[in-house]
Amino acid sequence: MAQLQLREALRRAMSEEMRRDDRVLLMGEEVAYYDGAYKVSQGMLKEFGDRRVIDTPIAENGFAGLGIGAAMAGLRPIVELMTWNFSLVAYDQIVNNAAKIYQMTAGSYKVPIVFRGPTGAAENLASQHSQALESIYAHFPGLKVVSTADPADAYGLLKAAIRDDDPVIFMESELSYGAKGEVSDEEYLVPLGEGKIKRGGTDVTLITWNKQVHTCLEAAAVLERHGVSARVLDLRTIRPLDEALLFRCVAETHRAVVVQEGFPFAGVAAEVIARIQEACFDHLDAPVLRVCNRDVPQPYATNLEKLVLPSIDRVVDAARTVCHR
Repeated sequence: MAQLQLREALRRAMSEEMRRDDRVLLMGEEVAYYDGAYKVSQGMLKEFGDRRVIDTPIAENGFAGLGIGAAMAGLRPIVELMTWNFSLVAYDQIVNNAAKIYQMTAGSYKVPIVFRGPTGAAENLASQHSQALESIYAHFPGLKVVSTADPADAYGLLKAAIRDDDPVIFMESELSYGAKGEVSDEEYLVPLGEGKIKRGGTDVTLITWNKQVHTCLEAAAVLERHGVSARVLDLRTIRPLDEALLFRCVAETHRAVVVQEGFPFAGVAAEVIARIQEACFDHLDAPVLRVCNRDVPQPYATNLEKLVLPSIDRVVDAARTVCHR
C-alpha cells in the first residue's frame, strides 16, 4: 500500500489509462506546461507529449465541445475544468450534447468522455467559486456523476470513468488534493454506482459523499460519546445511485440523516430522502433529516463561510434529533 495524496492518486489513474490506451488524452487550462492548476497533471506532459496533454484557451464552452467531438470520433478525452464553477460556461455542451447524443443518434455515436476537476468550497473564494454542483448534473439522464475526496476511491473510480462509454462528471474536493490515504500498489477499478460504508453503526445512518465524509466521521465520533452509534455511508457515485446499499443501511438503522455540501432546494439530499421514504417508509422510526449549506450564496468572510457549510455540530444535532436524544 502506498500513501498517496488525492492529486497523486488521480495522476496515477490517468497516467495508467493513457499508457494502456493511446486513445485517452488530457486537455484543459494549464494542464500541460504549468503541470496543472492543482498539480494533478504534474509530469504528464513530459511523458505523453503535447498531442496527448493539451493546454486549452480559457474557453470552457469551446474545449468542452472539442472534447465531445473527439469522443464521438473515437477518442477518450479527459477534460479538466479548473473548477466546476467554470463548467457553467460549458453547461449547454455538457447537458445538451454530451448527455443526449447517444439517444439522439439512436446509439450511432457514443460519448466516452470524462469531465473532471475540483468542486465545493475551498477557503475564502466567495460565492462564484465555492459551489457544489452535483445536483444540477445528476438531474440529466445520460450523465454519470461521481464525487469523492478519498485517494483510494478516486483512483479506482477515475479508471472506471475513463473506461466507461458514457460521459462521466467527476468531481474532486479542492481542499483535499493534498490529503493522503492508502492506495493499493495493485491496479484496481471501483465500479461506478457502488457506495461504501466508511464506519459501522446501528442507531442512525449518516449518508454523504466527497469531503463531507470527513465531517460525518468526526460527527460519528462525537455521537458515540453521547451513546449514539452512527453508520457513515459514502455514496461515492451520485448517479447511478447505489440504492441497494442505501436502502439496506436505512432498513438496518431505522434512522437517517443526509449531509450535503450544496444548496438544499432541489438538491441531491432531497432526492435521496424521496427515494428512502418511497422504498423504506415502514423501516423508519423517525423522519429523515438533511444537513446542507444554508440557502444563501457562499460568503467570503471566514466566520460566515463556516456558518453556511455543514458542520460537525449540525450533523450531531440532526442525528440526536432523529434518535430522540
